[in-house]
Amino acid sequence: MSYYQHHWFFCTNQRDESADRPSCANCAAASMRAYAKDKVKALGLAGEGGTRVNNAGCLDRCEEGPVCVVYPEGVWYTYVDEEDIDEIIESHLGKGEPVKRLMLEKQ
Repeated sequence: MSYYQHHWFFCTNQRDESADRPSCANCAAASMRAYAKDKVKALGLAGEGGTRVNNAGCLDRCEEGPVCVVYPEGVWYTYVDEEDIDEIIESHLGKGEPVKRLMLEKQ
């Protein structure tokens, strides 16, 4: 068994303003990741046997962003606000049921 049940990676990449591709960082990715990390800890889902919430550099799905991915399942999500993050925590991390409405089309 793995040390963590889930690794949840948030793209927090910041591109230069002149870049020809969007940046997840421009969509409050860092604050959403911090919110997710705090919420996972508060619910007792963090640590050994639980979930680890991590920063990631570019996950190369910028046009679908902001993006995050939950492993080991490899489920890719987009999100808009804290309510979306709460739903991923409650459904995917808490019950093992991915949130279909937030999943990216290509997994």
